[in-house]
Amino acid sequence: MRLSTVILPVRRWSDGGKEVWQRAEELGFHAAYTYDHLSWRSFRDQAWFGALPTLTAAAAATSRIRLGTLVTSPNFRHPVTLAKELISLDDISEGRVTLGIGAGGNGFDATALGQEPWSPRERADRFAEFTALLHQLLTQDAVSYEGTHYSADEVRNIPGCVQRPRLPFAVAATGPRGLKLAARYGQAWVTTGDPKVSNAGGTPAESREAIRRQVEGLAKACADQGRDFAELHKIMLTGFTPDQPLDSVDAFVDFAGHHAELGIEEVVIHWPIADSVFAADPAVFERIATEGLAQLGA
Repeated sequence: MRLSTVILPVRRWSDGGKEVWQRAEELGFHAAYTYDHLSWRSFRDQAWFGALPTLTAAAAATSRIRLGTLVTSPNFRHPVTLAKELISLDDISEGRVTLGIGAGGNGFDATALGQEPWSPRERADRFAEFTALLHQLLTQDAVSYEGTHYSADEVRNIPGCVQRPRLPFAVAATGPRGLKLAARYGQAWVTTGDPKVSNAGGTPAESREAIRRQVEGLAKACADQGRDFAELHKIMLTGFTPDQPLDSVDAFVDFAGHHAELGIEEVVIHWPIADSVFAADPAVFERIATEGLAQLGA
């Protein structure tokens, strides 16, 4: 089991932002991720910085911890420009980047560029094309492509990623089409649980049962793609299920243990932000970071 954190880009770099990423490395987290949004939910009218510049600064301020997005989506990204930025970030970080990637949702990002929100089918279509083209751009020196939603004309991406054949994709998905993409292109799979369970006031046990079904769906997708299910890393982003893993070290150990039984190999917890949906006791958070996995192993 690995333990990682997600640091929302809400702090000025000169006013605590840099120190948070460095502290994440000091605490021994496997990875530190950030959201790739233009704004997000209750933070819409508060400070919010760009994900890739933040990760670039974090790469320069750290030396060991992995870095990444949870998650990037097609909502306001294009594969051609994103690929160039990712190759640059992978170089600056000396190969420490993971790209969390998903279909996106109907939040602020979906209409920020002036477009109408996409239908679920179009969103899924775009996600599939976006992921396939991004894979090409990150693995080939020159790419031309003409698709339904995206195009590339003699695009050059030299020298490519430090990580070969490209930086890893962590694909967030729960439906059959998304799980197929994870099985085909992912080095990892990401779940936040089933929102239907949480929205309906479900229990932690009901949430785990929903995740178990998702894992079964992923296994079937891997079998259909001829992919070894065991080689696909399974990541749980917390904060969206009925559980409260940051209430105490014991609560975290119980949560992580139950999810390890489901096949989850990496748990991601949100860095505390006071007066927000991610409020938590910083002292308990640091104890979880330094003691949680050791207790799980015991």
